Amino acid sequence: MTDLLNVDDVLARILSDMQPLSQETVDLSRALGRVLAEDVQAAQDVPAFASSAMDGYAVRADDLAGASAERPVRLAVIGDIPAGSQPDFTVGAGQAARIMTGAPMPAGADTVVPVEDTSDRWTTDGAAPLADAVDVLAAPERGRNVRQPGETIGAGERVLSRGTVLRPVDIGVIAALGRASVPVYRRPRVAILSTGTELVPPGEPLAPGQIYNSNSFMLAALVTEAGGEPIVVPTALDTVEDVRRRFDEALSQAPDVLISSAGVSVGTHDVVRTVIDALGHIDLWRVNIRPGKPLAYGQVGGVPFFGLPGNPVSAMVTFEVFVRPSLARLSGAQASDEATVSATLADDVTSDGRRSYVRVRLSHDGEGWWAHPVGMQSSAELMALARADGLLILPEGVRRAPAGSRYPVRLLRTPSAGGG
Repeated sequence: MTDLLNVDDVLARILSDMQPLSQETVDLSRALGRVLAEDVQAAQDVPAFASSAMDGYAVRADDLAGASAERPVRLAVIGDIPAGSQPDFTVGAGQAARIMTGAPMPAGADTVVPVEDTSDRWTTDGAAPLADAVDVLAAPERGRNVRQPGETIGAGERVLSRGTVLRPVDIGVIAALGRASVPVYRRPRVAILSTGTELVPPGEPLAPGQIYNSNSFMLAALVTEAGGEPIVVPTALDTVEDVRRRFDEALSQAPDVLISSAGVSVGTHDVVRTVIDALGHIDLWRVNIRPGKPLAYGQVGGVPFFGLPGNPVSAMVTFEVFVRPSLARLSGAQASDEATVSATLADDVTSDGRRSYVRVRLSHDGEGWWAHPVGMQSSAELMALARADGLLILPEGVRRAPAGSRYPVRLLRTPSAGGG
């Protein structure tokens, strides 16, 4: 295995080529999952004014000393303040104003008494008639149920940092600042090309010796999940002429990354390498990883190129290990480790000494995670990968991992805590 390249060295070399793409401004309605290209700062306080946090009565706390259900304090009601209005009166001693959640506090009032702590029983839409007086049945401390200006966000505060992948709650925060659009990094455009005379598009009949092309669809979904824009090129036959034609077609789409599936191994009909040598160059080839040793990386027409293995499990594993971090870098995302958990092997596992990514299901016994190997670990067993919660990582040189040993598991999905 000494001629194989180290996984970490290969990833570092690839990432050194990846720089964030150009910026664009998008409406908030299209910003979910995009990566911020600039910090977001608040131009004003949120909330911008003192407002009520409850439906109830705006009062002066000094008027309610000793108030209780047994000894209520009666206040004169001088007005009604719905949300979206601006009160034009002042609450004086012995007075109150009915107020709805989110409505601005009137001058003179410093506290809100919830309607439940009064004698009023107005309907939830505020349609009950306004009484001349209200009995208050509790004595809240000053400032209770009042949202102060800047309580949520202060003017000038940095609320989101460049490189943040925008979640629904982040979209809400930006909207609360009054912004209708945000600057984000452009999504990477990723051309995907599968090669193989035996490949047939799903939905068409199979002739003897043919199989359906699953890799193009799987890789397109992975690219989308990773925040990229997939461009699927028709499958290339195993001839230099057809592979060259499909590569030219892919490059004509102005991609930021080009991915091929199959054709970079050492087989007689693996012609991708021949075409790459004519259009660009291979910088890295044959990595100390299982599955996925035939991975190739280089440049084609000035575009970063990943030659993934043809076996579907190998294609997905190498995508996760090498392509997904590259797309994250191009998208401007902040560097972060992939989600992993530490798990105890439930069964013995053997390997050939390469860094191995073992498909496992996870269970939790109340004290920790257990990893249960799934399937035969063949690079063609896609269903085993579909059933897996994650990839248990065996370091280089480990040929036998006994049950009871602990290793990191790179999560493919959020595992349940149920049994294995």
